[in-house]
Amino acid sequence: MRQYIDRSMSFEEYVELIDRLLADGKTTGNNQSDAMVGYGRLNRQRMARLEKTIIQDEKAREQLEANTRRQIWLVITEGWCGDAAQNIPAIEKAAAASDLIETRYVLRDENLELMDQYLTGGARSIPKLIALDAETLEVLFTWGARPAAAQELFSERKAQGIDKPLISEEIQRWYNADHGVSAQREIAELVASVRDSTAAAANN
Repeated sequence: MRQYIDRSMSFEEYVELIDRLLADGKTTGNNQSDAMVGYGRLNRQRMARLEKTIIQDEKAREQLEANTRRQIWLVITEGWCGDAAQNIPAIEKAAAASDLIETRYVLRDENLELMDQYLTGGARSIPKLIALDAETLEVLFTWGARPAAAQELFSERKAQGIDKPLISEEIQRWYNADHGVSAQREIAELVASVRDSTAAAANN
């Protein structure tokens, strides 16, 4: 895991990379079609809007403030991904609640060997958050690529044979109504469960 952290980016570096590529008419990843670059522009706009408007969930903040373990949240992502654009601001907001949590970013298509260890239903779905103990690099938990309710909606619509563009539109409407709350709360619950299990082990 150390090699992935060594080649990872901060959130600011990730955003700068996206902006630099878009300025050259490109996006991250191997597919540089006009459609993918268009998705890159759209989702950069979404992420920028959410960076300014997303509100830190109070319940999640309380759980994250109680965190006592230094963690690195390694996030697998791409700039063109709609789920990443919606969830990364929520991940950043959650991490900001604890001084002991640092976020780092790697691109999926440049790190497929890592991505393939953390598939979702057999797919290379992103974003994928891998929470690591900052000292030992033990994997504490993983999260992604979507909040549970959004993933359930996606799976239901896919099983119904609905075209992917229509599913994506419905998922985006779900995100717009959720305001990043579900992602923050689910991640905070995972942090709390790690804290509780560590405390229980220490007492045994």
